[in-house]
Amino acid sequence: MTRPSPPAARLLGRCALALCASLFWLAAPAAAQEAPLVIRQLKFEGNKALDDLVLAAAISTTNSSTFVRWPILRATGLGEKRLFNEQEFRRDVERLQVLYRRAGYREVSVDTLVQRTARDVEITITIHEGEPLRLTSLALVGLDSIPDRARLVRDLPIAVGDVFSRSELAATRDTILLRLWDLGYPGATAPPGRFGEDLVRHQAQATLEFRPGPVAVFGDVTVTGQVRVDSSFIASLVTARAGNRYRYQDLFRSQRSLYASELFRFVSVGIDTTRFEPGDTIVPLSVGVIEGRAHRARLSAGFGTNDCFRTGAGWTARNVVGSGQLLDINLRLSKIGVGDPLDFGAADALCSPLRDDSVGSRLANYGATISLRRQNFLSPNNTGTLSLFAERRSEYKVYLREEVGAALSVTRETANRIPITLGYRLSYGQTNANPVSFCAFFNACAAADVAQLQERRVLATLSLSAERLRVNNLLDPTRGSILTAEATVSSRYLGSSELEQFTRIVGDASGYLPLTRNITLAGHLRLGAIFSPTVDLTTSRQNFIPPEQRFYAGGPNDVRGYDRNELGPVVYVVPADSIDVNGQFDSTAARISATGGNRVGIANLELRLPSPIFATRMRFVVFADAGALWESGGTAKIRVTPGAGVRFASPLGPIRFDVGYNRYRLEPGAVYTNTPTGDLIVVRTGFARDRLRSTTLHFSVGHAF
Repeated sequence: MTRPSPPAARLLGRCALALCASLFWLAAPAAAQEAPLVIRQLKFEGNKALDDLVLAAAISTTNSSTFVRWPILRATGLGEKRLFNEQEFRRDVERLQVLYRRAGYREVSVDTLVQRTARDVEITITIHEGEPLRLTSLALVGLDSIPDRARLVRDLPIAVGDVFSRSELAATRDTILLRLWDLGYPGATAPPGRFGEDLVRHQAQATLEFRPGPVAVFGDVTVTGQVRVDSSFIASLVTARAGNRYRYQDLFRSQRSLYASELFRFVSVGIDTTRFEPGDTIVPLSVGVIEGRAHRARLSAGFGTNDCFRTGAGWTARNVVGSGQLLDINLRLSKIGVGDPLDFGAADALCSPLRDDSVGSRLANYGATISLRRQNFLSPNNTGTLSLFAERRSEYKVYLREEVGAALSVTRETANRIPITLGYRLSYGQTNANPVSFCAFFNACAAADVAQLQERRVLATLSLSAERLRVNNLLDPTRGSILTAEATVSSRYLGSSELEQFTRIVGDASGYLPLTRNITLAGHLRLGAIFSPTVDLTTSRQNFIPPEQRFYAGGPNDVRGYDRNELGPVVYVVPADSIDVNGQFDSTAARISATGGNRVGIANLELRLPSPIFATRMRFVVFADAGALWESGGTAKIRVTPGAGVRFASPLGPIRFDVGYNRYRLEPGAVYTNTPTGDLIVVRTGFARDRLRSTTLHFSVGHAF
């Protein structure tokens, strides 16, 4: 083998060294790329017109989760790490500039501060917004012929004097178009708006031109996709009737009506474009459906503070006898573990709050209901329901009600999406309540009077209720309001017995106001009154209201500084063997018993705040609850209990823990005991048991209101 000469060897060595050096420098950037930087901080400064959430949504660079950002939590290894991409970040600067310019800030500039370590990066984006363009004129062309022009241009997204935003201008165009469609102009169109900008004087002018077209009415309906359900029945559920003036909202009302029948898993209602041309005065409709399953079974199980273990089952048959009716069977069972015959000693462990409830938790509660419901009952806006039921229900430490009966109701949804329900309910049953409530408020202290009030009787009620629901989220509202009102009448003229006559009126109002994107102020007000005629008892004459119809307060959904049903009038019961010969007794032997009232007023105010950790899953609240429960002719004692709580998001609504502070003593009341003959006697008046603690803890699912 021939060896290279010394000069050739030196040249070869130098080439090898240069090659190694080249490979090293080429590998260095690749090694750097293999260890990308973790974003520990991404914050915005200087932005006033657009908040942080809007800016963060417009860019690709994303903050890491809380567990990754906070040094004290990094050791857990939890949370999602977001990596820094230099190229995308440069594009993000351009994205922010485009976003601001479209929002009317043409002089915007964006500065960035990127602080790097070996593994982390902290980013600060500073926005210099500059002076915005102001809209000095907005011309709306083509609307002068519309009779209700004032309605079209009311509360538009942009107005003269506002910052000129192209996005808001487009939203204004879409808003007016939608209102034209809803006023009967289905062929209304509008080209993109025209605008001019004066960057020197920071002014802008815009023009939106509309072509309304002729007024139109609804035409006939074509149904497609049905298999088992008759097409004529589907057409009857469409609230957009032929001959009525075209309303865009009627298409959505028709779609809701079809979904409410529970016969379909998909519904579309729209203009039949194969038979409609812009300029036509008759609008044919096309309804497409995909039918749901004919039968549905369901099973549930759970645990509740005042129910212990509970379970339920149901079965639904759709399109019964082929005419759109829905047959529904529901079964439920609660007080499992504490109520006979399903008592297995849970009151001594998991369900200890029910240990002292010798009234409502003495027996297991049940319910069985068979209902037949029909959409389009006399009108496509009506739903009729006929039900047969048998149930045993209870209220904590107050009463136990058993009854069987039937109910008929008709619900009509108005054009303003306010359902109004008229119902008639006829039942035969009895209410077992703590005898002291009869003695304290109806002067029925004799065993004969108590037995008379607890006899089985006929109860017939006629009720009228309405609900106005305007919230952005049913489970967790942050904006809007809920208004409900209900009036119930029970009279001999309706079929009730003499001791079951009353008139009950109650109204609720809830409002939700977003102070920021993450902070909500919520309020609630409830007022109620019950009126009853005078009735003759065995030994007295009184105004009697059945215990199950009276108002009760205190607990997780009204005044949270009190345990359930402990707000308002109360009495105490002491066993006869706990009283000595001098009429004295140990205060711990006195059991509190709520008697309810015929007047109630509850007010709640709650501030819902974001959490610094687990921001998407957890929130905090501070609240103040005020309420009074009293008898007509008496004095309303208003009690105010502040508190705080925490909320955890879940598919069923927020899981909440609330702690209410109560500075008041327990309400004073008479102390009763039983005589050997079963009558009740008063052993002391003005007695008030000491409160064991000043705080009350509540655990429940869903907001208090």
